[in-house]
Parts: sequence; structure tokens; C-alpha cells
Amino acid sequence: MTSANSLVLAHDLAFCISRARLATRFTRWETVDSGTDPGLLKPTETFREGVEIAKTAPTIDFLYYDCQTYEATGGVWSHWGDGLVIGELFYSFVGDHMSPAGNAFLYGYNLKTKEMKLLMDLSSVLKQPEGRYTPGKVYSRIVLGKGGWLYFSTHRGSTRIAFHPTAQFTGDWILRYHPKTKKSEIVAHAPLTMQCLPTGQIDPERLVFYAGTADGLKVREPQFLAYDLQNRKVLAARETGPARAMIFSKTTGALYFHTEKSGAAPLIKFHPDTSTEFAPIAAEVGLRCASKESSDGIVYTVDRNDMWAFDTKNETAKSLGETAVAVKDYITSIDICPKTERFLYYVPGSHGGAEVDGSPLVQYDLKTGKRKVICFLAAYCRKRFGFIPQGSYCSAVSGDGSQVIISWMGNRGATDEEIAAKKKIKFNTCALTIVNVPESERR
Repeated sequence: MTSANSLVLAHDLAFCISRARLATRFTRWETVDSGTDPGLLKPTETFREGVEIAKTAPTIDFLYYDCQTYEATGGVWSHWGDGLVIGELFYSFVGDHMSPAGNAFLYGYNLKTKEMKLLMDLSSVLKQPEGRYTPGKVYSRIVLGKGGWLYFSTHRGSTRIAFHPTAQFTGDWILRYHPKTKKSEIVAHAPLTMQCLPTGQIDPERLVFYAGTADGLKVREPQFLAYDLQNRKVLAARETGPARAMIFSKTTGALYFHTEKSGAAPLIKFHPDTSTEFAPIAAEVGLRCASKESSDGIVYTVDRNDMWAFDTKNETAKSLGETAVAVKDYITSIDICPKTERFLYYVPGSHGGAEVDGSPLVQYDLKTGKRKVICFLAAYCRKRFGFIPQGSYCSAVSGDGSQVIISWMGNRGATDEEIAAKKKIKFNTCALTIVNVPESERR
């Protein structure tokens, strides 16, 4: 047995022992709690006039991610990439954000049976020697490609990982997982040298993985990467890439992005059939996050307190107005109801502070242009579980539109004194909520 293999085995054994010893630190990890309360409809003092509140309180399903059985020393239990629903299963990642050797865990939650299963973890797949860089987070969204594989990319656990003496950082990974065969594979390592891969999107038919990068040395601006998943090679690269998110049109195969970190800006178009061209177009949108494309070719984008509708057929954009319902307006995930395509759902306050506004789930009605809060989750979750939902980068809507699934970064254990003193409450735990939206609120 090689020394490298010995180190890997030792690392895996230590991880298992640590997990076993600390498994009882938290209780009810695998138990789904379902309940409702009139308080779910009670707004905070920060609530804006002119925004509606649902009339019927939803039922909330709640549980914790069960990988959180050890202290994330030097990191934080968190999630940074968007999930998705396929059939009855919701897929999401959580990670410990540790550095240089962290770990992140892929989960599948069955919306029908209410069972959560750990599917894979990065450390077991990457098998890095002790002390070497192992990413503690998946920042890209999880995307489904042709052949049934789920694709995703990793991101550094520390913003200064390239300078760590043992990390030997050269770049991040594109990986895939097959739900039916339960097989995990490395697709590519460091497709662009010294670049992390926080922003990810896929062309599921052509099997092209798109990424916006982050420089491991913190010197260069984000770059653009188009990677051929079938032939395992770089299809195209560009020095200046997407700063935050991308728009993908399934009907045309085109990808759109811009390079501004905030505010509306003209889009740049890329198509793999003409992969040497990056064509600017006239349409301007803000692009911190984007929905999937609707059946009539519309993608909805958000940046802070503004929303746009981008028509992929005509390549035109229209402003839809404000997104905020209270103070917070930072939104990193927006989901369209797959069944009716009438409603958009999102959670303001993604990077923390959502609790200031009651941690609201917002429904935007594309028919009327009105915003409605389906529920305020902060007080309910703290009272019932001692958990404060503080922000989310990960949400999805079930196929029938009746459930909105939200992965939360939050705090478990903050005291009344700390909250009263208005001290900054830090993330330390990830939890999952399934909001069962009453049918009366979807008419």
C-alpha cells in the first residue's frame, strides 16, 4: 500500500470516528417535523406597505442535514449552490467550508416519503492526501444532463487557499453523480489553471458545462469556461466571464451573461455551435440569479430589488419591478412553478439577515405583478426547533407546484440575550424546510 493511500485511509477512518463520537451532539437529525401555526403569517416591523400576505398558513416540514456531526473548525456549516427537483427527489449540497481540507455532502430528499439520504461526499470521491486541498463547498447549481447524470463544480473552502503551505492548489473540479447507479465520477480537474468554479450551468443535450471562475490567487477577474463533458476538453474560454450568474436557453442552446457584479448591463451571447464568438446584444438585465426557461422562452432574472423577464427568442428584456418585501433584497435563487408557470418563488436575505424580515418566502404572481409572502419562517423555526433561518442560496419548487423547498443556513443555539443585544448571529447549522403552499394561495 502506498503512503498516499495510507493517508487517505487514515483520513477516512478519522472522519468516521469523529462522526460516530459526535453523532449525539444534536438530536432529531433524521426526524421530519411537520406543523403549522398562525404566527407564520405575522409580519415583522420591517414589512413594506403594498405587499400582500397569504390568508392561510402553510404546513412546514423541517429537518436538519445529518452530516453536521462534527465541528467545522475554521469553517462554517453552510451551502452556497442551488439545488433542483427531479420527480419526487430534491437534491442539494451542504459543506463544512473548512480549509485546506474540507468536505461537502450531496443529499437527496424524497418529497413523498419525507426521507433524506446522504448520496456522496467530495472527500470520498477526490481522495486527496492529508493536508491537500479538498473543497468544502459546491458553489455551482446542481444540473441534470443527458444520460441522467447530475453535474456540479467545486469552490475553494478559503479565499486564500492557494497560499496554504500544504494545499498544493492548482484548480477546482467538475464532478458528476448518477442517482440510479449511485456512481460518482471526476469529470475534470483544473480545466482552467488556478481557477475555482463557483458559477455553473449546463447544456443538457450538447453536454457542455459552463462556468464562471474565481481566481485562486485573487488576482484575475472571473473567466468564462465552456467545457465539453463528452470529450473531456475545454471547448472555449474567455478572459472576462460571468461575475455572478448565467442565463441558459434550452430552446436555442444559447448562453448569456454579463461581467458586472451588480446592476443591469448588456448581455453577452455564446453559442457552442459558433464557439469562437462572444456577441454582445442590446438586452440589459441584472443577473445575480436566473430562473429556468419557461415553455414560452422566458427567463426571469433578479439583482437586488429589481426583476427582469428576458425573452430568449427575441433577445429582449423587460423590467418587472421590485422584489423586496421588507429590508433585505439580496436574492440568489429564483424558481418558477413548473406546473402553471404563473408564480415565481424566492427568499430575500440570502447571505444572512433574512431573520430581520422574518425569513419570508415570497411568491411573485406573473399574472398580476403582485408580491405575496406565503409565510414568515424565523419565529416559527426558533420557537419550535431553536433554529434561526438566516439565509438561503438553494431553493426549488415541486413538479406540481404545491411545495417550495428551501435549504437554510442559520444558527442553532443563539440565546435570547444575544438576540436582544442585536449581536451578529453567525451561521452554524444547515436545515431544510418544505413549505406546503395551500391550494388557495396558488389561484
